[in-house]
Amino acid sequence: MISIVICSANANDLRLVSRNIEQTIGVPFEIISFDNSDGKKGICELYNIGAKKAKFDIICFMHEDIRIDTPDWGKNVLDKFAGRADIGVVGVAGGGYKSLTPSGWYCLEYKSVDRYFQNLLQGFKLDEKDEIHAYHNPYEQKVSEVICVDGLWFCVRKEILEEKPFDEELLKGFHGYDVDFCLNIYGKHKIVVVYDVLMKHASEGNFNKNWLDEILKVHKKWTKSLPLTISDVADIELYDTEEAALKNLVEQMIEWKYSFYQIHRMLLTVGKSGKMPLRLFFKGYAHLVEQKLGIGK
Repeated sequence: MISIVICSANANDLRLVSRNIEQTIGVPFEIISFDNSDGKKGICELYNIGAKKAKFDIICFMHEDIRIDTPDWGKNVLDKFAGRADIGVVGVAGGGYKSLTPSGWYCLEYKSVDRYFQNLLQGFKLDEKDEIHAYHNPYEQKVSEVICVDGLWFCVRKEILEEKPFDEELLKGFHGYDVDFCLNIYGKHKIVVVYDVLMKHASEGNFNKNWLDEILKVHKKWTKSLPLTISDVADIELYDTEEAALKNLVEQMIEWKYSFYQIHRMLLTVGKSGKMPLRLFFKGYAHLVEQKLGIGK
């Protein structure tokens, strides 16, 4: 049995996804939804309220712009939890590397096949692109362990949420909650991506300055634990990944009109990592100065 929690901004989307769940889930369920069309409450606060209201042991948090195509997908989800007591989170998209440099659930600059694992029909609202089947299962597994999952859809054991709720004090908006929640339980519970629940997500997400503001908060909280990877990776590869990611982030923050002080503060946070050499901070700072002065352009 599964409790489903949805933070809704559109009544019609909620109606459609509720009908879709009823037609496809294949197990007893309940939907706990919140009308948050006014945006007055953050998603962490509402997800925590939903978790407390939930009657069942498995709770699924999902966006409302989703259509699940797999018949009896609820049985597949429950089988994963029943088959492995160490699994705490099940998602359909996730990353095998969580960078020290502020980012979402995967790091674009990480070149390994472990960068991401997913099975998802991805639609596009912001860009004029055709829907794609985003499938990446490099090891042909039924279940792939990851560091973080995408918050569009993921299921959690209720007992975990009772001990480790979403951080509603830190995150007041609608971004970063998935990364923060996964980092909070990583190492204590397995976080996995499965491939036998296929869904369409209508939106690619809006990765803008508001999103980055929340990600910066998450990374300030967890920087001493990062980076994390599911694989053994040479130190030089990790450093090269972080250097490239940090330089790209500096340029993005400049483009989004962050102040010199705000970027400097981000770099100081990166410099507090217990896993990467301090020279990474100096590389990032030198790149910031070069960009601000227009050196090399």
